[in-house]
Amino acid sequence: MRIIDELNEKLKNSSTQEIIEFFIKEYKEKIALASSLGAEDQVLTDMIFKTDRTARVFTLDTGRLNPETYDVMDATNLKYSVKLEVFFPKLQEVQNLYATQGVNGHYESIENRKRCCNIRKIEPLKRALEGLEVWITGLRSAQSITREEMKLVEWDEAFNLIKVNPLINWSEEEVWNYIKTNHVPYNKLHDQGFPSIGCAPCTRAIKDGEDVRAGRWWWENPEHKECGLHKK
Repeated sequence: MRIIDELNEKLKNSSTQEIIEFFIKEYKEKIALASSLGAEDQVLTDMIFKTDRTARVFTLDTGRLNPETYDVMDATNLKYSVKLEVFFPKLQEVQNLYATQGVNGHYESIENRKRCCNIRKIEPLKRALEGLEVWITGLRSAQSITREEMKLVEWDEAFNLIKVNPLINWSEEEVWNYIKTNHVPYNKLHDQGFPSIGCAPCTRAIKDGEDVRAGRWWWENPEHKECGLHKK
């Protein structure tokens, strides 16, 4: 798509802060960060609120998050004097999910797990993205084999909007250097061996030497380890 190629070319030598500032200025109320409240998204939240305290940052409360995730949500609201937008799954859909596959049926098959992700994450995300033209994410290419070919700016066909990945070329070390230097609130599960944090039943700590996404849906093969939010 022409606009995607033009934006990638225009911004290829820009700093991450400059990229954030460009998109917020250009798209104003038509842009938002979808935050998992993980380290990368906390970096972007800090950059975004330093640019514009009224910019949109939202998160998805799946109903199965860790207590530490709520703690960092609260700390973020307090630090920046904001209230992050929160989107929840539909009650009836969650009740139907429980009725058909029980509380932990997502472990039984990829199909079950993806249905759970769809109800708890994808459908709420669709509502959150309504009316937007640009979706900011904290994706990094080093996180997973499913993300190695992602670019700074992409067209997301599933949600029909521009997706911007300002940290796509950042290393994990750069992320943590920024957090420490700028005193950014972060999820304390990161200190307990959780580099990637999602729903509590589907996330575990990893061992030394394991891939940073190894703790997500660890019972599945690596090439399946996306919930559908970032499906190519």
